[in-house]
Amino acid sequence: MMLAMDLPPPESRQLRRLVADRLRSDILEGRLPPGKWLRQEQIAQEMGVSQMPVREALRELAAEGLVVHEPYRGARINSVSPADAIDLYASRAAIEGLAARAAAHSITPEELAQLKQLTARMKRKLSPKHIVEYRELNRRFHTIIFTASRRPFLIRLLQQLWSTFPSMLLDSFGKTARAPIPGRETDDIEEHQAIIDALQKGDAEAAGRAMQAHLEETLRHLAALLDDEAPGAAPEAPGAAPEAPGAAPEAPGAAPQAPKTLPAALPGTRSRRRTQQL
Repeated sequence: MMLAMDLPPPESRQLRRLVADRLRSDILEGRLPPGKWLRQEQIAQEMGVSQMPVREALRELAAEGLVVHEPYRGARINSVSPADAIDLYASRAAIEGLAARAAAHSITPEELAQLKQLTARMKRKLSPKHIVEYRELNRRFHTIIFTASRRPFLIRLLQQLWSTFPSMLLDSFGKTARAPIPGRETDDIEEHQAIIDALQKGDAEAAGRAMQAHLEETLRHLAALLDDEAPGAAPEAPGAAPEAPGAAPEAPGAAPQAPKTLPAALPGTRSRRRTQQL
């Protein structure tokens, strides 16, 4: 147990959360791609903070699996291999199946209404140009169901799995980065409706089977797609010369460039640069 004197000051903890939230959002929404190196000094300058909250935020993201620390090189955004993708879907199929069974006994009318509204909105967002919004609606659909299970352990497990899904996982592969998994557009909606129907009837076995079948079918299509495709975002090569721990890694032979997606200075801080990178 940490002593009070070992804890960072409240202001530092708040800045760490703000930095982590901004970076997490950029990673999960695909603005910072898998394999990209994250330079502490550059992030600190762009956000108008010191390097300490940036360093702490990167550690937090590393604990979530979004960032990988490499000794003497720095931190980069985690990449997902085809084997990782298949394991993730298989894990979700098993665990979300259990959560759906439990949810059939405890889901509320309000939660069922939300699921129906989300499904209706997803039907209108099947075009590839709406892929980011579609995936967010899909995430909310699944989150409502596993939260409705009222099973804290299952909820924690699935929150952890969803911390790398779907954006970071699917953005790692060229064919799924900006388009749905082929053959899943309309089937996805029909399978969601089958899950809703089972939950509304309070049929735990049917709900569990429908959820598991839904994810296993997606897994089957994804596995077939990845058979012929290597990961579309290999990690960038770090700088030729090793850097001290915590230092900013650079791509070989290239001058440091500001990421286009880093946000402006955080609230309550003063940016060290006048120009915001957009």
